[in-house]
Amino acid sequence: MKNIIAVLVILSTMHTGFSQEAKTRTESMDKMWGETTVSVDALKASRGKLFDESNFGMFIHWGLFSHLGGKWQNKTYYGIGEWIMNPNMAGIPVKEYRKIAKEFNPVEFNAKAIAQLAKNAGMKYIIITSKHHEGFAMFDSKADPFNIVAATPFARDPMKELSVACHELGLGFGFYYSHNQDWTSPGGSGGPILNDDGTPATFEEYFYRKCKPQVKEICTNYGPIDFVWFDTPGNMKKELVVELVKMVRELQPNAMLCSRVGHGMGDYASKGDMEVPPSNIEGLWETCDTNNDSWSFAWYDNNFKSPKEILHRLVSTVGRGGTYLFNVGPDGMGKVPEMGAEFLLETGKWLQKYPQVVYGAGSSPWGHALPWGDVTTKGNSMYLSVFEWPQDGKLYIPGMESKVVSAKTLNGRSSKSISFEKKNEWLVLNVPFKPLDSPVSVIELKLDTNAETAKVNTNHGIYPNIQIELLTEFAEVTGAEKEKVRWMEKFGEWKHVNQISKWSENSKAVWTVEVFEPGYYYLDLRYKGEGKLVWKTITDEGILVQNQQAATEKYVDYHMGIIEFKTAGKHTISVNLVEGNPGTSSLESIKIFPIK
Repeated sequence: MKNIIAVLVILSTMHTGFSQEAKTRTESMDKMWGETTVSVDALKASRGKLFDESNFGMFIHWGLFSHLGGKWQNKTYYGIGEWIMNPNMAGIPVKEYRKIAKEFNPVEFNAKAIAQLAKNAGMKYIIITSKHHEGFAMFDSKADPFNIVAATPFARDPMKELSVACHELGLGFGFYYSHNQDWTSPGGSGGPILNDDGTPATFEEYFYRKCKPQVKEICTNYGPIDFVWFDTPGNMKKELVVELVKMVRELQPNAMLCSRVGHGMGDYASKGDMEVPPSNIEGLWETCDTNNDSWSFAWYDNNFKSPKEILHRLVSTVGRGGTYLFNVGPDGMGKVPEMGAEFLLETGKWLQKYPQVVYGAGSSPWGHALPWGDVTTKGNSMYLSVFEWPQDGKLYIPGMESKVVSAKTLNGRSSKSISFEKKNEWLVLNVPFKPLDSPVSVIELKLDTNAETAKVNTNHGIYPNIQIELLTEFAEVTGAEKEKVRWMEKFGEWKHVNQISKWSENSKAVWTVEVFEPGYYYLDLRYKGEGKLVWKTITDEGILVQNQQAATEKYVDYHMGIIEFKTAGKHTISVNLVEGNPGTSSLESIKIFPIK
């Protein structure tokens, strides 16, 4: 059991929960280095301007692990490739891992091509791994010889080349640096516990011998940088983090620090990996995501996100008030995999046509996604990114209380006015029967007020022409436990879910919804558990649906039956577990969709 707990502790530090929520991130920055507290507004007007207005950046994971590509000694290790050395994967001994440097010769690396890919994809900056947990520096480091210039036949500094290329193209540039974990350096977290001479290694020795000098190098030798992205601080002492941050502030005063530096000292929050939050979040924050399943190159991993999926996650992140940092993993030769690059270029073509949807855009006043897509805002304009185009010529928008002055479809620089009407407290747009563009269509609403603070009813709608998924995030829960859980499908491939568990006889989860049209609707529940479970769903009108279905250890959609709303307007839907093991039964969401 102790070993299992240790593994879980290690995994929890991978790219994960060291983010601080909005109220504690910028305002609580440590003053120990003599800097006054910086407000979010002040950051947006100064060093945070690029971060705040860009909303889209490129993350790059590249290192010795890229040369292995997920394989060691003819065996493939499925999961995030940059962790292949770790005992939870291949468990490569330090001496063996260091020898890999002699084979690493990424002669196809082209900094200008990668920077141009980022620019063409619509990204505004690049952040790249200068040293990941493996301890290998991808830059010319005088502090430690285990680096790409001194230890490989490549003998070039690709970080220098990429920083120059980014500056030439007008892109922002920054470094990722693993300041706590270092698996090949004595004293680093997860590294050897003895020095080469057999004496005990301490973290302080590692910090002053390697970590701090290398951070000084990346903050000194590459011109102005816009980000220093530290990762997994673990139990690193606060005074050492303070010392590191103070040096970065002195050397690169315009560089933004993410919250994973530790101890609440970041300029902005970094959410959990591969996570697009379902609800709006205040302040400055980002989510980092990757173009397939592994952050670094893995030979087998061609599960790349399509242009439509990239755009959906990007627009939804901006709609929640955040910035989207999207990762690519060059291979051992230094090239970004062709399929991933192709999908990014398609993403960029769309962004060239609709830049106002993302750049400098604000969040959605609904505070959550809508079933057909999402909403971003700028000034008096509200941009509806429609990913699921209605087949009946009607786009329904619930709870629009602010006055709409005009509505028009967009297609690049051209636009066309469309008619609309208010009905049952909903805005109904009369749209063409075919989508306006691919992979996403855009409609602009002009309001008589600021769109981001527009007055709307934020209750979820029940639509007459599209399915709605009601996440447990948005339920009022009594007698049960609502919590956020995460797990890995493959090693390091994180999944995030809000769920309701630990049910009792009097438990209930209640959603408040707005029904556009009375009638019959199908009802599905998405849950996991053991054996056969019986769920009860009842509305405020007394309409009851109760059914028994099997359960599995994974979340699955189950058909429950047909629910009826007798009237339009505001209603409640209540769900409870009435038979089955309440300790293993978890509800993720309910889905309601029209029969016709």
